[in-house]
Amino acid sequence: MASTTNRKSIWGWYFYDWASQPYNTLLITFIFAPYFTSAVAENSVEGQAMWARMTWMTGMFLAVASPIFGAIADSAGPRKPWIFVFSVMYVVGAAYLWNAVPGSSNIVMILLFFAIGMAGMELSQTFVNSMLPTLAPRSEIGKISGSGWAFGYAGGVIALFLMLLFFAESEETGLTLIGISPLLGLDAEAREGTRFVSILTAVWFVVFMIPFFFWVKDETRRSNVGEAVGKGLSELLETLGNLPNNRSLMIYLGSSMFYRDALIGLYAFGGIYASGVMGWTLINIGIFGIISAITGAIFCYIGGFVDQAIGPKRVIAISVSVLILVSILIVGLSREAIFGMPVAEGSNLPNIMFFIAGACIGAAGGVLQASSRTFMVDQADPERMTEAYGLYAMTGKATAFLAPGLIDLATSLSGSQRVGVSPVIGLFAIGLILLFWVRSSKEYR
Repeated sequence: MASTTNRKSIWGWYFYDWASQPYNTLLITFIFAPYFTSAVAENSVEGQAMWARMTWMTGMFLAVASPIFGAIADSAGPRKPWIFVFSVMYVVGAAYLWNAVPGSSNIVMILLFFAIGMAGMELSQTFVNSMLPTLAPRSEIGKISGSGWAFGYAGGVIALFLMLLFFAESEETGLTLIGISPLLGLDAEAREGTRFVSILTAVWFVVFMIPFFFWVKDETRRSNVGEAVGKGLSELLETLGNLPNNRSLMIYLGSSMFYRDALIGLYAFGGIYASGVMGWTLINIGIFGIISAITGAIFCYIGGFVDQAIGPKRVIAISVSVLILVSILIVGLSREAIFGMPVAEGSNLPNIMFFIAGACIGAAGGVLQASSRTFMVDQADPERMTEAYGLYAMTGKATAFLAPGLIDLATSLSGSQRVGVSPVIGLFAIGLILLFWVRSSKEYR
């Protein structure tokens, strides 16, 4: 009976990844972000800069909020009430984006509600990640983390398929990928088919979070919220004060801070780059997203077993190395040339190369995130796991302004979207270098 209960908890935990993935896949990367920069903002360069600004400002808020909420939750006990509140933020933020009509004069509100939804997603993920060590013995954590990420990617692929086949219209024809008008009588001229991504993302989350709330076992209450606030903040300050004494944890937080920030930059601006530099339509970007998500799901599942065999540290190092090479390829790629070497007019080679880059980003990026949250289990105090994942989220967001800010600066100074994404290469490199000083679980023993 116990094993059955554990399996239900694990599957319930998987369903969080399935439910939340469309915010990343549909809104941040492949549908809404390119739509915003190409149709809502005045032009794609200004749209990329505004998007970058919103991302880093949200990141600064999350850097402060995540460890505080995590510390309070560790002292109070239950995680689900917090996850419910952040889920409401996710749903409200996503649903509001329906109002992002082409050429909107209400851009500030659109970006504000997008940030609310993004904050809800990130904060809920902090609490859900902290439940990982309670699901199974340490020897199985890598496989569970990888399988959960793969399950999430699969959900993202299905949601993206639904958008491309039945809702997202081509700017030129007003038809979807299969040559039909958007369903539900949505007006293609007003881009209602594309804007429906907001409603789909919100409803998807509400429906598929039900297994999580019903199946995943929560912590018992240790104290009321009032007591937990004081105790949690006190213990957070103590943890921060003792952080220099835990050299491996401190360096790992620094390493992951840089490479995760770079990865967020690739995710956030991949679709925007495809639209502005490669000249792709939303349909092409959606196909690009499907390829990326499918490779991500496959390699996350395989990566979980590799993580279990060789340890998360080596998996992280391999993944970051792949992402550095892919980032260099992207910066050197345009419709007219590859690393300065001209290609024939109308050649499909740049498109093929960019599709390959997307597949590699999906594979390496998914494996990197799954193994990173596994590796955190080795570094953290088991009694303060939510706080630890709060610190993990904090460091992931402490410089979350860095990649978007540097992309904003490089794009604005150069006037080039291609040159604008080049800072992610340096961020990946810094993270990889720092990783070599972090101890793995085997080295602890």
